[in-house]
Amino acid sequence: MVNYEKTRVSWMLIIVGILVTMGMVFGGYVIAGGAMEPILHALPLEGMMIGGAGIGSFLVGNGGSVLKKAGKGLGHAFKGAKWKADDYKDLICLLFMISKLIKTKGVIALEAHIENPEESKIFNHVGRVKDDHHIVDFICDYFRMTTMNFDDPHQMEDVMLKDLEKHHHEESEGAHALAILGEAFPALGIVAAVLGIVKTMGSIDQPVEILGAMIGGALVGTFLGILISYTIASPLAGRLQQIIDEEGHVYDVLKDFIIAHLHGSAPQIAAEIARKSVPGEFQPSFYDLDELLQEIPNDVFS
Repeated sequence: MVNYEKTRVSWMLIIVGILVTMGMVFGGYVIAGGAMEPILHALPLEGMMIGGAGIGSFLVGNGGSVLKKAGKGLGHAFKGAKWKADDYKDLICLLFMISKLIKTKGVIALEAHIENPEESKIFNHVGRVKDDHHIVDFICDYFRMTTMNFDDPHQMEDVMLKDLEKHHHEESEGAHALAILGEAFPALGIVAAVLGIVKTMGSIDQPVEILGAMIGGALVGTFLGILISYTIASPLAGRLQQIIDEEGHVYDVLKDFIIAHLHGSAPQIAAEIARKSVPGEFQPSFYDLDELLQEIPNDVFS
């Protein structure tokens, strides 16, 4: 229910923001005495040229995987970040259980859990973090490396940093493509405006009233390109990048816990180090986390 409420707030903020922007722009124009008829008359064709050129250039400039990420990213921008406070607590509990199992029964006891996490009591004890295959794969891959005697914390941290940099770069491809598209809209608006001027010059023998309307219609293209860029496309791309950066904190928690574990820290200490990496908005208190760790039943380690 909490996640649903946060998702609803996220998309409502975007919708309200767009409505406020449009209301202020066009409201101010009308109050100043501007007529909407020339804008509404030119809007369909100008919008077709600018929007069509934008979509076409977007298809030319990006591969299939980036297009897919951008499409999903637009929905993601409306939904908001995936991970909430309970998810971070579940993640630290999961890592704590793995570390405690290794400390008490050795790395051999861990193999059954990381080779088949779907049937693991440890993984199934936590909430929806176990359903994210990126997180599960990250945990299993790096703890599997410890079972192969790759347990130098400095080497492990270097490998993790490279892995996380690659993951973040791949996740950001869609947002980057949308940002470039947003930056292109003003220029595409100028293209539409130039075509309108060319059309006007072909009717130079018409009365001033007609020429004025045609020039006004041409300028709608410039206006529309700038409006789409700075009030819709670029803000959505920026919002998506914010979400990607925010969701990346979950991997900082993973990295810091595993490195602390490899340095020989007790599970409780590693959990506290990981807690410090949780974003402030979602960070549990020391006592809340300690209470959760104390409530973990012993049968999950069997």
